[in-house]
Amino acid sequence: MSDALAKAEAAASEAATNTAAVQLALAAVELAKLAHQQPAAQPPACHQAHRQGRSPGEWLGIGAAVCVGGVGIAFASIAIAICGMSVAILALVLRSIWGDIQKKR
Repeated sequence: MSDALAKAEAAASEAATNTAAVQLALAAVELAKLAHQQPAAQPPACHQAHRQGRSPGEWLGIGAAVCVGGVGIAFASIAIAICGMSVAILALVLRSIWGDIQKKR
């Protein structure tokens, strides 16, 4: 029985040695793979955010805003002109009425 036990111990020891050798070989293969890989590209040293040009959608939005603003300014100008003419006509009518009242006295 001790002969069988000795054989079993020798087989276990050999298996452990083989397992360690296999692990060592796998580690060497992994290390070789890492050594042959190219280093990762380094990011540029400049950390400023560079903005690309505006997209077509942004340009359309800007153009639409300018058009709407222009139409709004045009309507505001027309409204101011109408108010000014109304005040001028009112002033002429009141002056005429005031002149008529002054003549009757």
